[in-house]
Amino acid sequence: MPITMDVFNQSAFSAISLTQGVRRLPTVPGLITSMNLFTPVPVRTRIVAVESKRNTLNIVRTSEPGAPRTARGHDKASITDLRVRRIEEYDRLDAETIQGIRQFGSETEMKQLQREIAEMQQTLGNDLQATKERLYLSAITGILRDSDDSVIYDYFSTFGIAQPSQIAFNWAARTGVKKFVAQQVVRPIIRAIGGVAAPGMRIVALCGDDFYDDLQENAEYRAQYLNNNNASKLVEGTAFQGVEAWGVTWINYRGTDDNSAVAIPTGECRLFPMGVRDLFQEAFAPRPSFEFVNTRGQEWYSHIVRDRDHDEWVKLYLESYRLPICTRPEALRDGRTGA
Repeated sequence: MPITMDVFNQSAFSAISLTQGVRRLPTVPGLITSMNLFTPVPVRTRIVAVESKRNTLNIVRTSEPGAPRTARGHDKASITDLRVRRIEEYDRLDAETIQGIRQFGSETEMKQLQREIAEMQQTLGNDLQATKERLYLSAITGILRDSDDSVIYDYFSTFGIAQPSQIAFNWAARTGVKKFVAQQVVRPIIRAIGGVAAPGMRIVALCGDDFYDDLQENAEYRAQYLNNNNASKLVEGTAFQGVEAWGVTWINYRGTDDNSAVAIPTGECRLFPMGVRDLFQEAFAPRPSFEFVNTRGQEWYSHIVRDRDHDEWVKLYLESYRLPICTRPEALRDGRTGA
């Protein structure tokens, strides 16, 4: 071993230093993540209170976990308590792995170990960024799901809101598309948002592969390009891109390469308004350790656990205590390409 495992007692490997370092890691590509839909709401506890006020849901900061909450004022209807979820993963670095890691004239042991830890953080970060994207993908449907598709929170039932029926677009036979989209998508979403609909708001549809391709094969969609200077668009490749039509931005969602772990079913789409303040929010709670107790939550935490018995390994943990929430699930829609 280059020196001793006591190197991990140095400040460079403290939970605070590692947590600061993980913020600098590059983000794994993820469309929903890149849209910055979710407004961060740091809290100091594991419990998040969601306040229903005049048909609008807002996350409010809480006091002590489990303490009862009383609505204040005459215009507050109710407060619902939700609990943040932890996503985490760890990797292990064995002493034998770094035996003889330093060569003559090379970097110091400290820098070499920092590089090893940084690479481990990067690998863990990639996994957890994909996990975050999957959580977001379910949150924009109004039903937050775990990696095994089990329901974490059904925001429709949690907030007493009727879930809209799935829209059957049936692109192969659909006529009167402009009117259909206006009646089934645009107007219902705008009305569901109410007075918080901003002038720059747009409606986005994240589409599975078949849904996206079938849309562009629709007769009315093709007709708008025929016999004009834009006819060449009909033969341009648009896979994993977006098209504008009927007041909606239709985007071919690209998830994981297996089109399964993080993906939209190939014949379906997810519709939501973009540009609406606090429509999507995400609570961040602190890591349950003395170093971070009673502090406002951060997105990521990283720390090392050492083998105290034999001093043969360390484990690097990367974790997050978070809860993505849609504050107005009635503004969400989903659709399918068939009848």
